[in-house]
Amino acid sequence: MGVSGSGKSTVAACLAERLGWACVDGDSFHSPDHVARMRAGHALDDADRAPWLRAVAAWIGERLAAGQTGIVACSALKRAYRDVLVAGRAEVRIVHLDGSRARVAERIAERRGHFMPAALLDSQFAALEPPGPDEDAIVVGIEDPPDAIAEAIVARLGLEGEGEGRDEGRGP
Repeated sequence: MGVSGSGKSTVAACLAERLGWACVDGDSFHSPDHVARMRAGHALDDADRAPWLRAVAAWIGERLAAGQTGIVACSALKRAYRDVLVAGRAEVRIVHLDGSRARVAERIAERRGHFMPAALLDSQFAALEPPGPDEDAIVVGIEDPPDAIAEAIVARLGLEGEGEGRDEGRGP
């Protein structure tokens, strides 16, 4: 989780490659109408986000029901959003990619082809409710390269022996 431009998609892809887990970008669950609205510089409200959150939560639930691992790159800026996604399931962990507004603004200025305009960055930080202690979230800074951030997350999850370099026949 984190504001737009914090590196969620990039770090999630690094984690998925490192661990051999399925990965999905939460943005892919947005309706075309909502993407168009955000592209035009209009922030979504909680009612707009409700069906999107349910769709992401359903993907998580399907993975868990099948006994499969997975990673979702998703803003999940508010506690209420994370509550929908986690739904009291201890197997679901939140990782917050935390960075300064200045650093995130630099990243947004450098990226190309993403629908989220820099004009919405202030609304992202205004909506951000950092995870509370009871959420047992992993908080990682965004200053390091994505691979290093992914490795820090793997270590914090206690999965150092999983994924790359694992013994043949042993899955994540």
